[in-house]
Amino acid sequence: MKNFGFNFQNTYGTLPDVFYTRLNPTPVKAPRIVIFNTDLATAMDLDFSAIQPCDRADIFAGNTLPCGADPMAQAYAGHQFGFFTILGDGRAILWGEHITKDNRRFDIQFKGSGVTPYSRSGDGRATLAPMLREYIISEAMHALNIATARSLAVVATGEGVVRKSVLPGAILTRVASSHVRVGTFEFAAVTRDKNFLESMIHYTVKRHYPQLEKSKNIALALLKEAMVRQARLVVDWMRVGFIHGVMNTDNMAISGETIDYGPCAFMDAYDPATVFSSIDEMGRYAYANQPSIAAWNIAQFAETLLPFIDNNIDKARSVANRMIQKFSKIYKREWLTMMRAKLGLFRSCRLDEKLIVDLLGWMQENSADFTNTFRDLCNKDLLISKVYDNKTFRNWYGRWQNRLSENRLPLEASLRLMKSTNPSIIPRNHQVEQVLSKALAGNLQPLQDLTTALKTPYKDHSSLAKYTLPPTSDQRVYQTFCGT
Repeated sequence: MKNFGFNFQNTYGTLPDVFYTRLNPTPVKAPRIVIFNTDLATAMDLDFSAIQPCDRADIFAGNTLPCGADPMAQAYAGHQFGFFTILGDGRAILWGEHITKDNRRFDIQFKGSGVTPYSRSGDGRATLAPMLREYIISEAMHALNIATARSLAVVATGEGVVRKSVLPGAILTRVASSHVRVGTFEFAAVTRDKNFLESMIHYTVKRHYPQLEKSKNIALALLKEAMVRQARLVVDWMRVGFIHGVMNTDNMAISGETIDYGPCAFMDAYDPATVFSSIDEMGRYAYANQPSIAAWNIAQFAETLLPFIDNNIDKARSVANRMIQKFSKIYKREWLTMMRAKLGLFRSCRLDEKLIVDLLGWMQENSADFTNTFRDLCNKDLLISKVYDNKTFRNWYGRWQNRLSENRLPLEASLRLMKSTNPSIIPRNHQVEQVLSKALAGNLQPLQDLTTALKTPYKDHSSLAKYTLPPTSDQRVYQTFCGT
């Protein structure tokens, strides 16, 4: 069949076959494109304009695959809510690795494409609402300038999927730098075959961090790089109020991208304890816990690398521990830099952290909207609002104005910095649920409108003001679901 611009070079299949199982997606009866990401396709040098919608739907349902694809399900392990288990792609199949004209490499992967050897009694399928949720959130994250997997298409399969009831089935096509996870290394380590682990270390370095290939200790260099990337990623999540929801080690990509969007959501009223995931009953992955969980995940990654950090395991563990202890310092530095940018502050001043913490404390006490508060501060003059008619806030605002005056740069420079850091539009959970509900009823226009609005989150659009509105008390969504 025609290739549509696909250029596959499938290096993952050169690894030991313990890491994957080659198999084709399970065909579906009546695939139909629900949403297609033309912008992403163009950026990947792909062109489907010459084929009929039904033929394109067949491709993105897995009924047919382009020449050069090498479909496989990947094996991995992971700590899920702190407990170790052997896992793998239970409902995902990798097409292969697509190389763009400018030599960028992307995994293309189905999600919801049928049973694999790793399905663990599952049906291998996905339902339409969670796949559309991943499409919306992952594309919003990309527009927010946060490292992320992206979504190329969602196809309705024409088949029912049994959950608590029979729901419409769907397949998402996901694009990522790779799907190598902390859990991939945990899987390699649990085989107790050093050759498997060594092959994964060198593969990951070559694919993601080639600058490390000549490092004196390549495993330690990889650990450090992954730790820094993860710290920066979580700082970006915190910047926009994003809550991943399931920060298991199998959901942590070594590339430093956000992957596996399940019961994720964005915080409205600021509360560090915010949790949306229906399966996170103890709040392990609450908003404020994300940095410490990232450090915990990095520690599990370090554990897998010990045999290659030093032949003496005790010494290796000591060296790894010293490295991991740097995470909090790296995160704190990156977080303060980010928060200064949100407040338009240049340079570092001794009292900046107190200024930041006092604002967050006031926001929590007054249930102030996280996104709108910071965006409101991007205005030259304080907006007239009941929430800001508050002595504590006005005292803080005066201190902040004094700090701004110490910038030695014009106020306009601060406002530009703030407007490039604080979005006006995020995919608010109640609005996402509304468009998903309408999409399931057959009305796709609200979905298209929302995804269009989310493409330019740092611009003020009077015509899109409805997307900046926080939920009313009867619109609040307290739980989100992963769809498995």
